[in-house]
Amino acid sequence: MIPRSEQYSAGCRVGFVGTGGVAARHAAVLAGFDDAVLVSATDADAARAVAFATAFGTDVAPDIDALLAHGLDAVYVCVPPFAHGPIEERLAGAGVAVFVEKPPAVDESTAERIAAGFTAAGTTTRVGLHWRVGEPALRARALLEGRTVRVVNGRWLDKLPPVPWWGDPARSGGQVVEQAVHVLDLARFLVGEVAEVQAVAGGPPGDGTGGDGVRVDGATAAVLRFAGGAVGTLATTCALGWKDSAALQIVTDDLVLDVGERGLEVRENGATTHRPFDQALAHRAADRAFLDAVGGHPAVDDLPDHAEALRSHRLACAVSRSARSGRTEQVDP
Repeated sequence: MIPRSEQYSAGCRVGFVGTGGVAARHAAVLAGFDDAVLVSATDADAARAVAFATAFGTDVAPDIDALLAHGLDAVYVCVPPFAHGPIEERLAGAGVAVFVEKPPAVDESTAERIAAGFTAAGTTTRVGLHWRVGEPALRARALLEGRTVRVVNGRWLDKLPPVPWWGDPARSGGQVVEQAVHVLDLARFLVGEVAEVQAVAGGPPGDGTGGDGVRVDGATAAVLRFAGGAVGTLATTCALGWKDSAALQIVTDDLVLDVGERGLEVRENGATTHRPFDQALAHRAADRAFLDAVGGHPAVDDLPDHAEALRSHRLACAVSRSARSGRTEQVDP
């Protein structure tokens, strides 16, 4: 086994579990940092792992044990929702920091089990809810300082992602868990905790029969009651032929904000200003925040760790559960 780097004198040694498009995005960012060294990668699809290794100059490991044998400091887990669980349980006892792409699991119980393992092992973790570290969210937070939020309206209006597992709620968790968790996390970040939710859902997109293998709900609508007194909604659809928007509208007594990954619109006293932002900057800030946390110097504007991200996952799962049951669901803080 190669000794783990000491104080990252030669750079933080990074490995990857999962080598698809999201992993490649992280790797491209990390390759631009002087203090990151891309070492090894593993994937259930060996050909995909080889392609990743060729693109980023890493070793290909046949499994997680072989990956860890490279003396890594940190591991990125970039796998579909259904694959979370055994991977994190193995990494929790390995003495490495772990970056988990959202959602942390396909369901609530698996995510809770993973979180307990990380806590018991004292693992440094971050989860890829990167909207928090983007300039739109940080500017919105500054604007909301000292203001009372009255209404919060979230939306994710999109097309069906072109991956075979996404249309199966048992594998993706559904649109609220897999995508709109970004919006719900931003709502928590900017407004505070949600106490209860009530949701309804339509059938699958297309002809609504699910005969094409797509069984996720094509639309979901939810009402949210925030613990601090604000009320809100969430609307999602994956039935469009394009991605229309994913954002959060926040209404105070004298200000209306529309904030998302790519921009911030501010309406105040009849005047509207719109500022677009490069979403790649939030991706870069997220990876920078993780490396800083691994090095023992967490960023001021940081990503959520696994325990904090779990709260947003619980909220997303509560919305999905309410849509199935028709009942109001209380949200565990």
